[in-house]
Amino acid sequence: QVDLAESGGGLVQAGGSLRLSCAASGRMFSTYVMGWFRQAPGLEREFLAFFSRGGRNTKYSDSVKGRFAISRDNDKNTVYLEMNSLKPADTAVYYCAAGRPVSIWTAAESPRYDYWGQGTQVTVSS
Repeated sequence: QVDLAESGGGLVQAGGSLRLSCAASGRMFSTYVMGWFRQAPGLEREFLAFFSRGGRNTKYSDSVKGRFAISRDNDKNTVYLEMNSLKPADTAVYYCAAGRPVSIWTAAESPRYDYWGQGTQVTVSS
């Protein structure tokens, strides 16, 4: 069992930056693949970024590649999402997720993740 709690969301102007954090409680955090997703009103949940267990592989959606960066600190049981050059289209609730049967090839498939946080709101004003 892993409990996840996101933080760091808020209101930012277009072009600004935010860093989201996802703190995990529970054992064996390092054995889980971590992902970030977001969901805007009326839209499906969208994959953003993936970080493998061993830390050798990351993957990003085309919509955030080059602007967002995922990282993890296994000593702190925390995964981060650094978001730069934010746009109004980035406005959404952002979720972190943890899973084990997830590979870089299936990273974008949300049902493969076992645990989800409650989400944190990010609003980007124009």
